[in-house]
Amino acid sequence: MAASRSCTLRFMILFSIASFLYQSCYSFLSPPSSIINPSKVKQVSWKPRAFVYEGFLTDLECDHLISLAKSELKRSAVADNVSGKSKLSEVRTSSGMFISKAKDPIVAGIEDKISTWTFLPKENGEDIQVLRYEHGQKYDPHYDYFVDKVNIARGGHRTATVLMYLTNVTKGGETVFPEAEIRYMLIDDKWDKLPNTESSLHTTPAKDDLSDCAKKGIAVKPRRGDALLFFSLHPNAIPDPSSLHAGCPVTEGEKWSATKWIHVDSFDKNLAAGDNCMDSNESCERWAVLGECSKNPEYMIGSPELPGYCRRSCKLKAICSYMVIVVNLLCGGYKPLQRSVRRLCLYALSLILKLYE
Repeated sequence: MAASRSCTLRFMILFSIASFLYQSCYSFLSPPSSIINPSKVKQVSWKPRAFVYEGFLTDLECDHLISLAKSELKRSAVADNVSGKSKLSEVRTSSGMFISKAKDPIVAGIEDKISTWTFLPKENGEDIQVLRYEHGQKYDPHYDYFVDKVNIARGGHRTATVLMYLTNVTKGGETVFPEAEIRYMLIDDKWDKLPNTESSLHTTPAKDDLSDCAKKGIAVKPRRGDALLFFSLHPNAIPDPSSLHAGCPVTEGEKWSATKWIHVDSFDKNLAAGDNCMDSNESCERWAVLGECSKNPEYMIGSPELPGYCRRSCKLKAICSYMVIVVNLLCGGYKPLQRSVRRLCLYALSLILKLYE
């Protein structure tokens, strides 16, 4: 009887230990919740559209990203405006590395949270880049959208950026928007509204703990776990000049951050070489029929420097229009056809071209 009780007790103890270890490992390895709490999001600016999510990352997630990056850091580079190739520059003096989206469950969970918050597909995002800024290191004012053909060819422009702060910074290291219209600023660990006047744009809060760099516009102080979301393009996909931003020099302490750049199209698929005469949206044919090729040519067709996203449908629309003119002229004068006939023409041409793809 005593032996039986002793065995049962040992079993219960071992079972309790196993259960505890399982729960601990599960909580560590399982993806964090992708549920977003809107009450933690504050609009910082409308020009550009910028928002801060307080406590977006947990301490565990912050530490995990830093631990993955520490041994892999390399000097950060910038994209050449002409060739699109990466190059070293004194404009950007941090060090960093990229973490693949499926690196582990924790990273995958962060990817899920970013997609849920931004309402943008995960496939449109680049891998998370973890950055370390030591004393004096910074990133001068720049845009996140590209001006070269090489980088735009894959996924199009960067439309949004999520900047996650992994550590607190004693002094400096703010993210500043020199061309922004101020709405809120972090003062004494609270987001306070500032008057939206020209005179207030470069003024300093009553209790000033901002660096000189941060006083040049709206500034977001790095606070562990917080995330800054801002858009580099207007809703019509035109670059927004007010999205100019900089990473202020770290004057005391060290700054760790993680950046997620999100494109207008999938970044995971490589576009084929050539003139990129293809559609990047399933609604392109419908938009072309509704006249968007002429109403919104920047997005639909693009330019020699900036490829559009519905070039194939717009080319078909042009061919269809020419055929309508020719047919009507041959039949005794130009008579505009009904929209349904134009749609049928466009659809027929689409089927014909698909046969030759």
